[in-house]
Amino acid sequence: MTKINLRVKAVIFDMDGVITNTMPDHFKAWKAVLEPYGVQVTHYDVYSREGQRGINSIKEFFCEKKKVCTPQIIQELLHQKEQLFKKIVKRRFIPVARRFIKWLHQNHFKLALVTGTSRHELPRTLPDYIYKLFDVVVTGSDVTNGKPDPEPFLLALNKLKIKAQDAVVIENAPFGIRAAKAAGIKCLAIATSLREKFLKEADYIFSDMKTLRRKVNFILKDNKK
Repeated sequence: MTKINLRVKAVIFDMDGVITNTMPDHFKAWKAVLEPYGVQVTHYDVYSREGQRGINSIKEFFCEKKKVCTPQIIQELLHQKEQLFKKIVKRRFIPVARRFIKWLHQNHFKLALVTGTSRHELPRTLPDYIYKLFDVVVTGSDVTNGKPDPEPFLLALNKLKIKAQDAVVIENAPFGIRAAKAAGIKCLAIATSLREKFLKEADYIFSDMKTLRRKVNFILKDNKK
């Protein structure tokens, strides 16, 4: 494969499955809190919805299993899932991700984090020495419409003060890819959570972050252009 040259001003990262290896913990939490309601979920059910607001995920889980879901149940489940996730989550990272972020920061690229995780949950999974490298952080608490809606990425572009063509997104889930493309941003996908066949809407797909780093050459775009 010929090396891909990307001339950009900013790199926008998803978090779960791109920087942190926390998707297994999200799955365990969702599975545990939904089972008492008679809702059984698979890895694909949860992983494919990564980046979506929890309230929407719950509605879809219940709808697909033909179960009744009330606003009270939604609020109870959101609270239960959040509390359980906090108890079981472990700080694990996608190989190469932290080193890559540091390299981008040292080479003066603007950095943004766009995640469906709520802002107050971030400190549990993302250490401060990584968090502080991002110029902009957009969480699920900051938007009305989460992924696959483009709102989170459009907000990041606005805060970065750049155009869509000056950025690239790194994602690992269909909703995130769809949101990035809807915002007009080129998207690179890594198959850390789902197989490549589920990531086809991305511009390029890589098996992991190490392969992405080997095959993509990031070039800082001149701010005058």
